[in-house]
Amino acid sequence: MPFPHLLLVRQKFPDRRIPDPAAEVRAQLAASNFAVRLQPGSRVAIGVGSRGIHNIATIVHAVVKYWKDQGMHPVLFPAMGSHGAASAAGQAEVLAHYGITESAMGCPLVSQLEVVSLGKTADGIEAFMDRIAYESDGVMLVGRVKWHTDFDGKIESGLFKMMAIGLGKFAGAQRYHAYAYRLGLEHVVRSIGRQVLKSNKILGGLAILEDACHNTARLDAVPVELMEQREEENLALVKSWMAKIPVDLDILVLDEIGKNISGAGMDTKVVNRGVNGEYNPWPNTPKIQRVFVRDLSELTYNSAVGLGMADVVTDRLVNRTNWEPTIINSLTANTPAAIRTPVHFPTDRECLERFTPTVGKLDLSAVTYGWIRNTMELGRIALSENLRGQIEGNPQLEIEGKIDFDFDRAGNLISPFVPVEETVGVH
Repeated sequence: MPFPHLLLVRQKFPDRRIPDPAAEVRAQLAASNFAVRLQPGSRVAIGVGSRGIHNIATIVHAVVKYWKDQGMHPVLFPAMGSHGAASAAGQAEVLAHYGITESAMGCPLVSQLEVVSLGKTADGIEAFMDRIAYESDGVMLVGRVKWHTDFDGKIESGLFKMMAIGLGKFAGAQRYHAYAYRLGLEHVVRSIGRQVLKSNKILGGLAILEDACHNTARLDAVPVELMEQREEENLALVKSWMAKIPVDLDILVLDEIGKNISGAGMDTKVVNRGVNGEYNPWPNTPKIQRVFVRDLSELTYNSAVGLGMADVVTDRLVNRTNWEPTIINSLTANTPAAIRTPVHFPTDRECLERFTPTVGKLDLSAVTYGWIRNTMELGRIALSENLRGQIEGNPQLEIEGKIDFDFDRAGNLISPFVPVEETVGVH
């Protein structure tokens, strides 16, 4: 099958990066008055999440230093639900992959799954908190605020969700998602978050906001009294920065999916898929008719959450999948459809040749293609040449050159995309 030429296109997203994230952490926390709530020598538990957050090790190290400078004793813990295969060792390993270890951070890191009950919400949902956090003198959360892949609301992913599902560990995550099936996840996150606040253990949080290019664009030290309000404000802001695919497509090629890229493996609001397999459920988002996923990210620990949203994948993706963390994470979130195995073929070429005729166009030269590395890296995208008119008519797009679907001798694509460098070390 002949394939069209592709145009390598750059999307002109505003660069909102903070030049010195560590200095900004120091400035935010210095103005926060978090420390006045505690006596010197107090033990502060710092909860950290598990997504691929840029500069996360640098940010967490600066938070630890702040508490040390205030005469406190910080201790880190994973604020995760079912990530890391819902095991203490697995969750510590997730943080280690991002450069967050005891030696690098200069303080203890305790990963365990035991929780303490915080009573029930008005809906009868029992709330939980990580035992290490509960036994500390105060808890601070460090996490990214962004849109969620399963629903749309004024509060989605962020500090409030960390207070619920993160602090509740695996026991809480299972229970909360079960209630969310009936009540909705935003309602459960808000109600559990409010119950956690009643414990008087939360000191506040550091919200991390990233721009369309995955840069650290804003750090916001959120006091406990304003957590719900600021969560809404920060989410609205980061949604306004969101990167999108700029045109409708018949076929979208993704080099990789993974838990480090999105909680759903691929960002549903980029590929316009629902976690239960719905096609194009999100309004004001370009329509994608077919999704082809080539492989898993190296940082997803072979968890293949999200493969069920693809229409076709490669045999190598299926064969490298570790089904234990994949199943645990998906079933905990009540999204079994997200891990259904799609049709798969031995090579990239066969995947494309078998699926290109399924988009309803007899003239295959009219089929439109897009190609990205993953749903978090949208600054550069390859688009088929038959989209040139739309590209040239969009002032936010710049054509950098022309490429082809190049295949190696095994029939697999040679990607034009270089990985965005992840900053995991401390500097």
